[in-house]
Amino acid sequence: MIRIAVLAIALFTTGLTAANDKPVQTAVFAGGCFWCMESDFEKLEGVLDVVSGFTGGTHPDPTYRGRHDGHYEAIQVTYDPETVDYNGLLEHYWVNIDPFDARGQFCDKGHEYKAAIFVADDAERAAAELTKQAVIDEFSDQTVVTEILPAATFYPIKGKESYHQDYYKTHSVRYQFYRYSCGRDQRLRDIWGDRVTH
Repeated sequence: MIRIAVLAIALFTTGLTAANDKPVQTAVFAGGCFWCMESDFEKLEGVLDVVSGFTGGTHPDPTYRGRHDGHYEAIQVTYDPETVDYNGLLEHYWVNIDPFDARGQFCDKGHEYKAAIFVADDAERAAAELTKQAVIDEFSDQTVVTEILPAATFYPIKGKESYHQDYYKTHSVRYQFYRYSCGRDQRLRDIWGDRVTH
């Protein structure tokens, strides 16, 4: 069983608490369209909240329609580690991305659509590297290009662009058409078979 998860990942403890009063944690993943990543992660038990945004770039105020130099479209996942641990998030992440696409994800091409895991410390890096190696071992005839990068500031989508948050709920017909026409689910099934979570 592959224990993995890739896109941008930044894992750290926050001041929030879950229902059991234990501290919750956050992780940031990049895996192409943040609408799709948000939808996929909100279905995972133990995930409390998912926010769409940007990370990894240099521009201090990235926007969807404006400048987002070097940034990745990403999600920040808030989760209860008593229900789902970091390895569980990684496992969920990997089967929701194409780890072989160096140009982006599915029909979306460009730096901002590339997959990456953003790690905050050595322990997170070790876990991410271990899961990446499992993917490399499984697909030895292909090149895994998903990067593992240092955690960076996460910029939530905001203002007039806030409609991107929960897009799969608020614009469900448009979202489903986009997801289907982009070929995301078919490609995921081609790679991961019945491990796909969508």
